[in-house]
Amino acid sequence: MTTQTTGIPPAERNERRAWLREHSELGVCVLLLALGVLVLTDALTMDVDIAQRGPVGPKTVPVVVGAGLLVIAALLAVDVLRGGRGQAETGEDVDLSEPADWRTVLLLAGVFLGSAVLIEPLGFPVAGALLFWGAAFALGSRRIDRDPLIAAGLSLVTYVVFNNLLGVPLPGGPLMGVL
Repeated sequence: MTTQTTGIPPAERNERRAWLREHSELGVCVLLLALGVLVLTDALTMDVDIAQRGPVGPKTVPVVVGAGLLVIAALLAVDVLRGGRGQAETGEDVDLSEPADWRTVLLLAGVFLGSAVLIEPLGFPVAGALLFWGAAFALGSRRIDRDPLIAAGLSLVTYVVFNNLLGVPLPGGPLMGVL
């Protein structure tokens, strides 16, 4: 007996589903393969206008990373097809029977997206402080007297280290003249 929508017998369809379930790690292989191809394509089509001294240039690291991703994808695919399986989580503080805490995940995603939107108009020090404070709140800290001060200090130190010491320009926003 076949189904009218697919033409595949139910027993064969169940067999395919079981095979895919047993080899679900192949999805990671496909992801690694796609990422490796993307990195290699981007690296090999990179326009390098700077003077290069020696054999190592700006393309070297992306090519090595892309090739490494392809090799890992192939080795993992071979392992999965030979019957290799990933081990289940064995962390001592992880309870796999508990459902995911989607409230925390959504709060963290909202804080992250909010800081990404606010970084240009408010600058990194303010957006970073809101990010650090929001992340602490989402993860359960309710110390309203301490958390904003720690977040502001951490954000200012990060801004000064990246902007002034490392030379990575971050938007200062309204505080640009002060810092």
